[in-house]
Amino acid sequence: MEDYLQGCRAALQESRPLHVVLGNEACDLDSMVSALALAFYLAKTTETEEVFVPVLNIKRSELPLRGDIVFFLQKVHIPESILIFRDEIDLHALHQAGQLTLILVDHHILSKSDTALEEAVAEVLDHRPIEPKHCPPCHVSVELVGSCATLVTERILQGAPEILDRQTAALLHGTIILDCVNMDLKIGKATPKDSKYVEKLEALFADLPKRNDIFDSLQKAKFDVSGLTTEQMLRKDQKTIYRQGVKVAISAIYMDLQAFLQRSNLLADLHAFCQAHSYDVLVAMTIFFNTHNEPVRQLAIFCPHVALRTTICGVLERSHSPPLKLTPASSIHPNLHAYLQGNTQVSRKKLLPLLQEALSAYFDSMKIPSGQPETADVSREQVDKELDRASNSLISGLSQDEEDPPLPPTPMNSLVDECPLDQGLPKLSAEAIFEKCSQISLSQSTTACLSKK
Repeated sequence: MEDYLQGCRAALQESRPLHVVLGNEACDLDSMVSALALAFYLAKTTETEEVFVPVLNIKRSELPLRGDIVFFLQKVHIPESILIFRDEIDLHALHQAGQLTLILVDHHILSKSDTALEEAVAEVLDHRPIEPKHCPPCHVSVELVGSCATLVTERILQGAPEILDRQTAALLHGTIILDCVNMDLKIGKATPKDSKYVEKLEALFADLPKRNDIFDSLQKAKFDVSGLTTEQMLRKDQKTIYRQGVKVAISAIYMDLQAFLQRSNLLADLHAFCQAHSYDVLVAMTIFFNTHNEPVRQLAIFCPHVALRTTICGVLERSHSPPLKLTPASSIHPNLHAYLQGNTQVSRKKLLPLLQEALSAYFDSMKIPSGQPETADVSREQVDKELDRASNSLISGLSQDEEDPPLPPTPMNSLVDECPLDQGLPKLSAEAIFEKCSQISLSQSTTACLSKK
């Protein structure tokens, strides 16, 4: 694999047609490994002199946000420098020159900015339900398994098992295990085909890491934020909502809130982050387990706009459906409100509707008839100024953010909230895994208490 990837970089220097194997815009471990392994297989099994190149569908600067990928590349001894990232190859220029053929892996819908490339798509290999209205008119291979790497492994072992080296096998093996939550039958992410090909890889390469070891190390790396800047922490696992020109970022932070608040130059970093991406509000939900292996969630709301911050905090504090059970925590600045979240079952996904409700309440407060009492001790003049500033500062930059978001959106698949597989295969995301572990921990605690009684 490593020698092959070295040759791919050299091929970029030549003016010749390229077959690009492109992963999805989330560029999670499954997407990256599937692109690398499928391109490797096609290059090794194609009798013509066609060039197959895997491309990671993010900028190189985004790679540190994906700790499990960085860790895994180091573990299998593949230098990051030999990989090809989206900002290092001009796919649109290649297409216009008639030199591009695309193979999509781990997705089948191109982003709006890549719509022009659809006619260059020659093949799709995916593991999520097809959306016929958006699917390219080409050969499409889809099967609802837990990991797209399983389908790549199947193609290699059925088509040319002799090309499979230990390095490529290790990448596929670890990715399937991570995607399928260590093949845990209780969680149910792994299908029989996923299990089958993990076993086949282990039979071919007896020295592959033990399942528990590789899963634990990849999972730890995925949640590790120790080497990230504050901006990278905020962008690592982020969602954004819009309402009438107001833009709210909601970031999951995998560490204790007080440790996060004690980071040097934090306030300056928060201001810079919001200003750079035109965010009016930043909501950080910290997630971790305490020393008793109990789940802990905390919230921080950063917002320089007084009326907007007051409304959001009020809605969250008073919420009964679901109840957050918030307890105010010490804060480092009046623009930042911090809370301990008593109800640890309220995930970020469940918090989003409350934030939408808060934005509705905020805009409704702008319509208070003259003579009516103001809320939250905020004057009418101040509220009007806050609304004008929120709306005017964002409308001009909104369309640009929608077309070219700062961090590529995760495509519709089994890793996303509200995806087509919600009623099928379980979702796998940082928060989904956390919630599952929380449920197990709470269940064990309840069982222990009943036993004592």
